[in-house]
Amino acid sequence: MKLFDTNNSISELIKSVNQKDYPQRFCFMLFGMFLSSVSFNLFFQPYNIVTGGTSGLSLIARELFGIDPSLFIFIASIILIIISFIFLGVKTTMGTIIGVLVFPIFVKATSHISELINIQTESIFLISVFGGVIGGFASGIILKNGFSAGGTQILNQIMCKYLKISMGTASLIINTIIIVGASFVFGIPKSLCAVISLYISSVVTDRIILGISDKKVFYIVTKKDKEIKEYIINNLSHSVTSIAAQGGYSNKKNKMLMCVIPTNEYFMLKEVVQTIDKDAFFLIIDSYEVVGGA
Repeated sequence: MKLFDTNNSISELIKSVNQKDYPQRFCFMLFGMFLSSVSFNLFFQPYNIVTGGTSGLSLIARELFGIDPSLFIFIASIILIIISFIFLGVKTTMGTIIGVLVFPIFVKATSHISELINIQTESIFLISVFGGVIGGFASGIILKNGFSAGGTQILNQIMCKYLKISMGTASLIINTIIIVGASFVFGIPKSLCAVISLYISSVVTDRIILGISDKKVFYIVTKKDKEIKEYIINNLSHSVTSIAAQGGYSNKKNKMLMCVIPTNEYFMLKEVVQTIDKDAFFLIIDSYEVVGGA
């Protein structure tokens, strides 16, 4: 029996997922947009730190042409929405419209927050660090709840679709162009701080989306699977899955063990595996969520 008989079944599933807990996710998205605008107006705008995106471009436009950042973000985003309709289609574009409308409003609403919260520091480095942390936290909340802020992310999607490159590479290219352009307007030191802030933001975004890993997954290919399995079950009190494995080159048959353990037991299991079978091959990766099991 097939899980999905038609494309309509898949479309219905996608629609169901998008509608799941929508009011709650929408509220989190609004909170993320608010935090993002606070980060922009409290840290980046007063110090002219351009970290990319339409918000970064708005600082360049303000410096060169005196355009209000919120107005520039709104106009630029509308233009990008039209481009998205042409190159990405209606379905993809609809998911970004809310962000395009909401973010400029929050940017305008929080434009005077730096007057209310006076950050008494002349360290551009500290400003870029804290701006990156809050901005990354905001982006993580927005993305984790299935929304998009739109903006230059639309260009990333277009490059990904037509140039066959990853979203990460496309984002790097677009933001690099913006930051390099900003270096001619605001100077190289501030652009270097922007790079630091952008990196911190990306790390924090990933942590918000994936969470903090408190478990490790071991994939162990060994000839002494019984001894290692016995140790895991009897000494560490964790379950383990045994999988038949075959070498792609040698065609030799082995057993592969898979188990999930707390991070604080990582060192012990690694050392025990190497002691029991010095020829064992194993891979250790982070585990962010474990669902089910027996």
